[in-house]
Amino acid sequence: MTELLFYEDAYLKQCEARVLEAGDDGIVLDRTVFYPLGGGQPGDTGTLKLADGSLLAIGGTRRRKEDGAVLHVPAETNAAQSVQEGEQVVASIDWERRHAHMRIHTCLHLLSAVIPAGVTGGSIRHDSGRLDFDLPGVTPDRVDVETKLNELISKGHAVTPRWISGDELDARPELVKTMSVAPPRGVPRVRLLDIAGVDLQACGGTHVANTAEIGPVVVTKIENKGARNRRVSIAFAEGRP
Repeated sequence: MTELLFYEDAYLKQCEARVLEAGDDGIVLDRTVFYPLGGGQPGDTGTLKLADGSLLAIGGTRRRKEDGAVLHVPAETNAAQSVQEGEQVVASIDWERRHAHMRIHTCLHLLSAVIPAGVTGGSIRHDSGRLDFDLPGVTPDRVDVETKLNELISKGHAVTPRWISGDELDARPELVKTMSVAPPRGVPRVRLLDIAGVDLQACGGTHVANTAEIGPVVVTKIENKGARNRRVSIAFAEGRP
């Protein structure tokens, strides 16, 4: 229904689009740069510039449960009533927020390479993130994890998204690291994220093009969350003592 431009270019900040629907649950466009909430990554915020030149603030983006349509949800209640079906708009994301999500998300992929265990959960914020690992009886050393993580970041590994068929994914189960959320089955193709020489796994999120773009990070804490679960939290080192 909607052309997802962020899959082809995660650095695209705005696009022209046509309104397909405008209702109480949000606005659907024929194409968008807005990433919808999913895979632990928050949905984008930003603005829609309407045909009359006014700006409509978008407070979040998500997928509609019934059909997967990408909903651009206005920050103010009933604001979608000012938008007309068929109207031409300019969609612009909050780039600084999105770029921070990209940096954290790519860093979490590196973290999953440093700690080779099943991932049971995770989340992404604009300045921090976490992964939960299936590590019964084991607690990783915080300093060791932080050192290895920053070494991978500083080496400037290329980060490249690519696609494989659903059948190829079924034949290579090791490409799915997340134990709680898995890519859809029975689809024609599945998106992978390839960090050259470091990590390859299924992922539908947005990422930086090179690990050096992440910048230094700190492992803020490692917690025991039950007999098997270990939660590793990271944050950008910038601005920290």
